[in-house]
Amino acid sequence: MIRFMKKEDKKKVMNIIHSTGMFTDAEIVVAEELIDRYLNVPAQKDYQVVVIEDGRHNVVGYLCYGPTDLTEGVYDIYWTAVDPEYQGKGYGRAMFEWLEKEIIKENGRMIIIETSSQPRYQPTRQFYLNSYCQEVARIPDFYKPGDDRVIYIKRLH
Repeated sequence: MIRFMKKEDKKKVMNIIHSTGMFTDAEIVVAEELIDRYLNVPAQKDYQVVVIEDGRHNVVGYLCYGPTDLTEGVYDIYWTAVDPEYQGKGYGRAMFEWLEKEIIKENGRMIIIETSSQPRYQPTRQFYLNSYCQEVARIPDFYKPGDDRVIYIKRLH
């Protein structure tokens, strides 16, 4: 089940973010800031946060996304993570497919995803390619020397 995040989900989502081992301390701080803003400023429309549950109502993943400013029908995926114990079981794919349907309902036409070129992100990059996303840009040394920003798009129409 995919649903919008509630305040009581925060501890579990933060545990998931930490447990993946994919995010730096600085990235974790930013992810938490976005979660807090989403939970505590309901009037904001910059992004939404959803969680996915397993069959026992345990939160096993989350996704933060929102419309891209100054565009028509373009959305960004800001953060996504699945509990390592649940990775490879279709939860990430289910969230991505749910997001595609939600964006189409909002007359969206494109999803933008940015990620790192570091080797540990290879499974993430492959996930996007397997989800019919296209790599459209690479900015060398963006995050730090040797760590490119890799940009994918998924056209929805």
